[in-house]
Amino acid sequence: MTRLLGTLRGSQPVARFQRCCGLFPAAEQSTKGGFGEASAEGTREGGTCNGAGALRAPAALWRGLPNGVRSRRGPQGCSQQYVVKNYFYYYLFRFSAALGEEVFYITFLPFTYWNMDPSVSRRMIIVWSVVMYLGQVSKDLLKWPRPLSPPVVKLELRTDAEYGMPSTHAMAATAISFSFLTATAQCYQYPFELGLAAALVFSTLVCLSRLYTGMHTVLDVLAGALISALLLLFLSPAWDSLEHLLLTNPFCPVLSMLVPLLLCYKYPRLDYYSPTRGDTSTILGAAAGATVGFWLKHQLAAPGPPRESMQLGIPLLSTALLGGMLARFLAGILLVLLTRWLMKSLVLGLLAHHYKFSREDLEARRRLEVEVPYKFLTYSSVGFSATVLVPVLHELLGLL
Repeated sequence: MTRLLGTLRGSQPVARFQRCCGLFPAAEQSTKGGFGEASAEGTREGGTCNGAGALRAPAALWRGLPNGVRSRRGPQGCSQQYVVKNYFYYYLFRFSAALGEEVFYITFLPFTYWNMDPSVSRRMIIVWSVVMYLGQVSKDLLKWPRPLSPPVVKLELRTDAEYGMPSTHAMAATAISFSFLTATAQCYQYPFELGLAAALVFSTLVCLSRLYTGMHTVLDVLAGALISALLLLFLSPAWDSLEHLLLTNPFCPVLSMLVPLLLCYKYPRLDYYSPTRGDTSTILGAAAGATVGFWLKHQLAAPGPPRESMQLGIPLLSTALLGGMLARFLAGILLVLLTRWLMKSLVLGLLAHHYKFSREDLEARRRLEVEVPYKFLTYSSVGFSATVLVPVLHELLGLL
């Protein structure tokens, strides 16, 4: 078992998966006579890019890359050339990796809230925030490095400053897809097998994308998916009681803001700056604001029939239905983005005035007393706007 875990934690299985999918380091291809000397001039420098040993080459080299050779430049001058021989897998897994990024969360989660039963998005947002917090903290406590490069090709650079175990992409994909499945199964009538297949395909693609992009070992991905699966099994039986508590308890708004904010301030400290604390503050802030919005909407709503009597079939798609969904989404996302822009400017301006630093000072913005309130307050406003202000806008525009 120890030997198996050691293999799954290694970089070689990731490199073999990349080669099977047609992704190669350019240096490796040049040694086989594929591209002459262009990519062979780079020097391997150990200890850079999270121990990546990435290729570093003269500036002139990057201006004259052979056909089929791509390059990726990261922080601190870390650069790596790679060759794509199968563009189907390349675009498939790059798109799948984007399903675990902020752009997906800030669109898909609000979309479900504005166009489906609110209980679906409530469950996804709460579960997503819990698994992401556990995953981010686990990374900085375990401090397991990401796969080494070489032999792995790394296609992403921002997250390379973070540790690898567990994969939060795998955790979020598993949590969102299967919480969506269980929540919609309670609200809508549709073939459960179809929903199960969709959840498996979604989570599998995101998990495999973390291997293809070279950002996680096999063990990182398996551990992330397993942690989310166990958490879902633990939460599912108690979800109805937990949801009732979140919607009816008078202390919910205060606790929903104070507890996540305290967790952000008590985030594990590292010897160097990592974006994990800021990302965690963003996630918990958005979930906190949304939870306050859920509570307020429930207090203002008229009593309705029990959920068992509201299970509906999925309506047939029509031009009017799709147009309404698109209109609600566009109006909502514009208000959300406007809220985000206004709050970022306001909160950062107040913090810069209070702590006497320039708004363009990146190092000052990374300090604990600045980064946590900046991210948390901005995105808690975004979450509140998406759950309270956007539905009011929809009503004013006649989109409900």
